[in-house]
Amino acid sequence: MLTRKQHELLVFIQDRLDETGISPSFEEMKDAIDLKSKSGVHRLISALEERGFIRRLPNRARALEVIRQTDRAGAASREEPGTVVPLNRKSGTPAPANDVVEIPLHGRIAAGMPIEALEDQQMLPVPAALLGAGEHYALEVSGDSMIEAGIFDGDFALVRRTEEARDGEIIVALVHGVEATLKYLHRDAGKVRLDPANAAYEAQVYDARDVQVQGRLAGLLRRYH
Repeated sequence: MLTRKQHELLVFIQDRLDETGISPSFEEMKDAIDLKSKSGVHRLISALEERGFIRRLPNRARALEVIRQTDRAGAASREEPGTVVPLNRKSGTPAPANDVVEIPLHGRIAAGMPIEALEDQQMLPVPAALLGAGEHYALEVSGDSMIEAGIFDGDFALVRRTEEARDGEIIVALVHGVEATLKYLHRDAGKVRLDPANAAYEAQVYDARDVQVQGRLAGLLRRYH
């Protein structure tokens, strides 16, 4: 059974898809069900996805498709909100088609700031063309250790979430479980070397067990002032 907020959000998404063929933005969903932040909407969307009511369509804006509907009558039909009604796939809502997606923005990637600690996340609109398959998140870059790779302070690093990476790739590495950094990855004889892209900085070498890959760099966004 869905919670009341999950039910309200699912009905709102259904109605908007029926009306326009495009699912609502996170801001519209936040206002429609009276939430304080878009991170709350993100959690509800994730819960609905896990329970099989919706799915996210890759590389499309507002990429939500309703798989199972709920009974809108609620108490009037003597059923709790959230009762499942199978969706007729032949007459189902057409999939939205656009070129912007929203991904979690976890905060600044800086020494002493593990990704997992950044719970008060926002959502960042990103051109879908910058992302490939898989789950992505964004981090705001702090510092100049990667400037020779074209990555500058204040850029937004678009990261594909993964625990696997090849030598020479730019990764988000969690060191000793407490420090997140964006560097080139190299492995050698049980060691991991994290290379900067700035001649003013030295490589960092650790035991392999002390470094966890948190994702691979997929793209960058930059603001011009």
